[in-house]
Amino acid sequence: MKISNICFFICILILSACTSINNDSTNKQPVDYVNPYMGNISHLLVPTYPTIHLPNSMLRVYPERADFTGDVINGLPLIVTSHRGRSAFNLSPYQGSVENIKPVIAYSYDREKLAPYFYEVDLDDQQTHIQYAPSHQSAIYQIDYTQTDSPVYLILNSKNGEIKVDGNTVSGYQKLENNTNVYIYLQTEQTPIQSGTWKDNTIDESRKQAQGRDSFVVLYYGDKPQTINLRYGISFISEEQAKNNLQRELKDYNVKQLADKGRAIWNEVLGKIKVNGDNDTEKTVFYTSLYRCYERPVCISEDGHYFSAFDGKVHEDGGKPFYTDDWIWDTYRATHPLRVLIEAETEVNIINSYLLMAEQMGNNWMPTFPEITGDSRRMNSNHAVATVIDGYTKGLKGFDLEKAYTACKKGIEEKTLIPWSGAPAGWLDEFYKEYGYIPALYPGEKETVENVNSFEKRQPIAVTLGTSYDQWCLSQIAKALGKTDEADYYLKCSYNYRNVYNAETGFFHPKDKNGKFIEPFDYRYSGGMGARDYYGENNGWVYRWDVPHNIADLIGLMGGNEQFIANLNRTFTEPLGKGKPDFYGQLPDHTGNVGQFSMANEPSLHIPYLYNYAGQPWKTQKRIHTLINQWFRNDLMGLPGDEDGGGTSAFVVFSMMGFYPVTPGMPVYNIGSPFFANTKMAMSNGKVFEIEAQNYSDDNKYIQSATLNGKEWNKAWFSHSDIENGGKLILVMGNKPNRNWGAKDVPPSAGKL
Repeated sequence: MKISNICFFICILILSACTSINNDSTNKQPVDYVNPYMGNISHLLVPTYPTIHLPNSMLRVYPERADFTGDVINGLPLIVTSHRGRSAFNLSPYQGSVENIKPVIAYSYDREKLAPYFYEVDLDDQQTHIQYAPSHQSAIYQIDYTQTDSPVYLILNSKNGEIKVDGNTVSGYQKLENNTNVYIYLQTEQTPIQSGTWKDNTIDESRKQAQGRDSFVVLYYGDKPQTINLRYGISFISEEQAKNNLQRELKDYNVKQLADKGRAIWNEVLGKIKVNGDNDTEKTVFYTSLYRCYERPVCISEDGHYFSAFDGKVHEDGGKPFYTDDWIWDTYRATHPLRVLIEAETEVNIINSYLLMAEQMGNNWMPTFPEITGDSRRMNSNHAVATVIDGYTKGLKGFDLEKAYTACKKGIEEKTLIPWSGAPAGWLDEFYKEYGYIPALYPGEKETVENVNSFEKRQPIAVTLGTSYDQWCLSQIAKALGKTDEADYYLKCSYNYRNVYNAETGFFHPKDKNGKFIEPFDYRYSGGMGARDYYGENNGWVYRWDVPHNIADLIGLMGGNEQFIANLNRTFTEPLGKGKPDFYGQLPDHTGNVGQFSMANEPSLHIPYLYNYAGQPWKTQKRIHTLINQWFRNDLMGLPGDEDGGGTSAFVVFSMMGFYPVTPGMPVYNIGSPFFANTKMAMSNGKVFEIEAQNYSDDNKYIQSATLNGKEWNKAWFSHSDIENGGKLILVMGNKPNRNWGAKDVPPSAGKL
């Protein structure tokens, strides 16, 4: 009897394991749904890259080619130091005539297979098979040479630095920007017969070191088919540290075991959000988007130390990992709020890294666009303040809020508001402080303000709106710290968007220094390339809605709910007004169009949720499903524009789960419309937040009724406190809208002053 019971329970456990992951009983794990090729061909701008890496790891690579359709790959990558950069260093396996040896060899390739944790490809003309797997700061290549009676070579190149060889070991460095170097230490399991630099079509064994542009060394292994295994470590500190990183992480040359380890790591991370439904394509879009949220920022701590390009020194990390390479203008909107929910410890470490950057730069200004090579100060505004207050209001306490307030305040007050500039505040900043807006120039009027970039321009509306939001965030930090006077002051500043609102047109409209609106004006085209004379990458139709902290006041400015809804509707229906070559020739970032709405650029991401604020959440539900289905697909052109290392992907992750953080810094989420029958999110505190969509189907996108944590729920939003200890949101879905659900109790805003 006991044996029978044991067998019965074993059968039940096996059956549960087989059915718990997916309703379609495929046994696929989360990482199996990731398609790194999704979006590799963009409509106009830089596409996504099929990146092989572990979550938030220092070592990232992708095949180096023109784009996905490129017929050749240029060598094999060893590390990518920038989201859109070429590989630092390069590895070229080669069999053939010595006349064709050069620093980097371009290969025809076939049968490429790529996953987040593994890469495999045939270099078909070379008849060479490649396998690759990464760890955090090291990696392994297995290279199978198959040509008979042909010499076997390995070529290693530093594109701008030094490379040297000693037996089976290659080491060196490559110069990056801002006095930053990346170092490598590489070993082959097999010992070469010859090694040295290349001179007169032969290996110069007397010279083991090469310097300068495209300096390279060559290793020769004989003239028969064979397998060469190699492993390497990378570092931003030194060659010795690269060696330490390699020896700490890799004990052998087994590429398959390393790939299996990476696969397990990815499944653990992606498995923090489990989705159930009958559409594998939607799971692919979801998990691919989630994978991209882990590409950046990267942890660059190495054995308790890190090199900081923010002061050019090596620091001890004090047991707290140091992160950089975070394009905050893109990621503050949704990527950081997602991390607060499922990776809280990492988010705390990132904020602490910001504070260290501010100190190390010597001015204590919060960074805006921190990269491996320092803060590039790209884009506009100072949105790191949003990540601070968003984390704090949602319970993150592992950083010094007083220090953060000081750095955020200095970044807004002492650094210029001029886009793409790290200069001290000047005339434009003083004008903003006195008059509450950035003044604009008339077409053809000469720029006289120092530090204004000739291409990026002043972007006066984008900067005025962005700074108004940043100052609202600052007011919330001051309030939390008990700084009542400063909180009141910055709260008043947060209404500065009103100073450029044109009541006659219902748009945010640039003004000259005398307070007059620039006329004549077209909200589609005025502003030159990327509309940067007045806005930033997007036109006036997109920036019409860029007041995320105070949608209620924006509704009031527009005359109430009815007019607000009409204006929203028109955004999605207003034609381009020009042929596509002309429109996109001027506004290449403004792609993914539905009318004048741009799904491709981050300032648009919150717009579909704004119907919730005016009492028509059913339109948000409709719009979200339409936009995701139109623009995010499991194919090469499956993204509408720049992905920006999680900036757009986090929008997809949130939206497909069924909710979205419209206002980072306000602990509130808007409810949209889920894409799955069931979603379970494992939160950082070990609790689980579950969303169940009853009557789930592709057609049933409208919410009929809801309960949250067992209580009837008639609001198209919920607070962070409603879910911080776990909970369950049940949405009863239907194929026609319930126009009453969620219509009365709208999401909160800063409100009227």
